[in-house]
This record gives sequence, structure tokens and C-alpha cells, in this order.
Amino acid sequence: MSFAPKDTHIAQVQFALERGVPALIGILASIRLPYPSRAFDMAHCSRCLIPWGQYDGLYLIEVDRVLRPGGYWILSGPPINWEVRWKGWDKTREQLKAEQDKIEGVARSLCWKKLIQKNDIAIWQKPSNHVHCKITRKIFKKPQFCQNQDPDMAWYTKMETCLTSLPDVSDIRETSGGGRVAKWPDRLTSTPPRIISQRVGDVTEEIFRTNTDLWKKRLSHYKTLDQQLAEKGRYRNLLDMNSYLGGFAASLALNNDPVWVMNVVPVEANVNTLGVIYERGLIGTYHNWCEAMSTYPRTYDFIHGDTIFTLYKDKCEMEDILLEMDRILRPQGSVIIRDDVDLLVNAKNIADELQWETRLVDHEEGPLVREKLLIATKQYWTAPTTSHNR
Repeated sequence: MSFAPKDTHIAQVQFALERGVPALIGILASIRLPYPSRAFDMAHCSRCLIPWGQYDGLYLIEVDRVLRPGGYWILSGPPINWEVRWKGWDKTREQLKAEQDKIEGVARSLCWKKLIQKNDIAIWQKPSNHVHCKITRKIFKKPQFCQNQDPDMAWYTKMETCLTSLPDVSDIRETSGGGRVAKWPDRLTSTPPRIISQRVGDVTEEIFRTNTDLWKKRLSHYKTLDQQLAEKGRYRNLLDMNSYLGGFAASLALNNDPVWVMNVVPVEANVNTLGVIYERGLIGTYHNWCEAMSTYPRTYDFIHGDTIFTLYKDKCEMEDILLEMDRILRPQGSVIIRDDVDLLVNAKNIADELQWETRLVDHEEGPLVREKLLIATKQYWTAPTTSHNR
């Protein structure tokens, strides 16, 4: 997952998305990144000019939160290799050395191990558990472990200068969080550690397996309804607005479709499943669909929504959600929304006003099921111009 603000480089995220690379508009400031704890195998920063050593190490603490046990942080560019590069960086040797010393100090306080520094690259590793780290708190007094904090809460949640504690282990050689995730592509179908350790509401291993099988069948059905989805190479950037366990994205990956899916777990969802999605080797973000998404117009080739209107009924207007979908969908891109028939009839009327090509079809189990599918394709069109007599 790439993220960047709109800054002096203008639209880095837009360029990435147009190349078919997952990205969101984002920034490290005072709010947590919209990802769960223990999500990423590696975090990488190349000349991103973030003051890593300042503010009591706040930004590295946030990196630590989203890194998996045993994960890696890679830094390239200033101040790494300042001894050779300092003349081109408009800072003195002393300033650059002080910057790196601060970074090294914060990394040690997080119990990270520096593996190597070679030329312009330095690599640190997060510990696989916090057994030793809890002992060394007596030596490195900052940061202390966070208390009474949900490490996966990351929607308008303030960053804190406290260390997110890894789940306890019974042996120092164990990896926190229920064990190591399986290797790719087995990760797609192996029960994620968060489910095995019962950290995801009432989601059980049986529910996970049933959901995986269900979405294999649903994907096959979708491809009979949308020929563009069935045509490999036609789509690249996909968005799932209410992903649950990531079954739609996993079924595409298992089918070797050359696409990536941005899995959204709405903050209004009954259970926070984004950590499960990452443990499956997929990517995603939190979002509230009453707000605009942190992306550019015409970003996605295909949008999928599972009971999205039911979830947001009485929370915000259906028209606003459909307008946001229209904004981020590319011309000739398609939408599949599954929901209650009454809601989809209203959605179809609005989509027709947006000049989408729409049709309402029965559920894959037949016409007696109240849940239906809205299939729509965004058309090329321009707003009519009006002339005024002067």
C-alpha cells in the first residue's frame, strides 16, 4: 500500500493509481494511519522527509503499530549515509548526524534491531514478541506501553507516544498474535491467526471457511453478469466497499485474476475485520461512506458493494454515496451492488439519473430471495452547455 500527500510532487497517488498500483492520499501528522495494528510485513520510506526522530518518536511509534511481529522498516535517503551525501542536502554534518542519532535512539526504545546499513539504505526489524522489551522498559523509559487502548482503532484516532503492546506469548521464541501467517498464496485460504485466537468478535474458523467457499461461487456468478469482469486484463483497480473477511478479493486472487482490490471495512461495521484481511495477504483501509474517499476522481475500474445501503440506511443519503461512487469510478467502469430489493430500486433510479447503464437482476439463488443485484456501467458523457444572450 502506497500513500502520500498532495505536495510539491503534485499527484503522486494519482500517478500510482493510473499505473495500477494500490495507493491512498494520506499523511503522517497527528492521526493514526487508517490501517489496523500488525498489518504490514514491511514499511519503506525513500526520501519522504518525515522527521522520524522528533516529537518523542511519534511517527516511528505509529510505524511500529502497523508492523507485524518480526516486520521490517527500511529507510533510504536523508540522513542515511550522511557522511558521503551531506554536501548535497543543505545541512551540516553535525545536523545530519544528530538526526540519525535520534532515529537510532527511538528505534532502540522500540526494541527494534538494526540489521544492516549499506550505502543509502538502513534496515531495522521489529521484535517477534515483547518479552525482552518489557524487561528493558526499566532501561529505556520511553515510550511506555499503551494502557486501555484498542490498537486497531484507526479512524480519526489520535496518535499516542506509547508503544502498542504485542499479544502475550508463553515462550520467548513464539511470535505474538497467534503465530506466523502462512506463506503466499496459502495465506488466502488458511484461517488467519486473529480468528484462531478469537480476537474478531464471533467469527469462527467455520464461518471463515464457509465465507471463502461462498465468494468463490459468487465470483463465478458475477462473471456471467459482467463480461468486463470476466475478461482478464480489462480491469486492474477494484474497490470493495464493505469487505467483511475479504472473500471477494480472495476469490479473485485464487482465480489468478490480474487485479488488486482495495478492501474497505466501514467504521460502522458490526465487527472490525480489517486485520483478518491483511493476514490473508490482502490490503485495505477503514472508511466512512458518508464522507469522500481519500482518492482521486476516476480511480477505480470496478466497484463492489455488499449490503452497503443497508449499512448506511438512516446514516446518510443514498444519493451522496452513489455520487461518490460516480466520482471515483472510471468511465466504462462497472458496479455490482447486492442489497435488499427495495433499496436497490431506489439506487437504480438515482443511478439512471447519473446516466449509468443499469439493470436489476435476481440473486444467484433465484427470484425468491429478497436480496437482488444492481449491475451498472458508467457511461461517457459531458454536461450540456448553455448559451446566454448578452
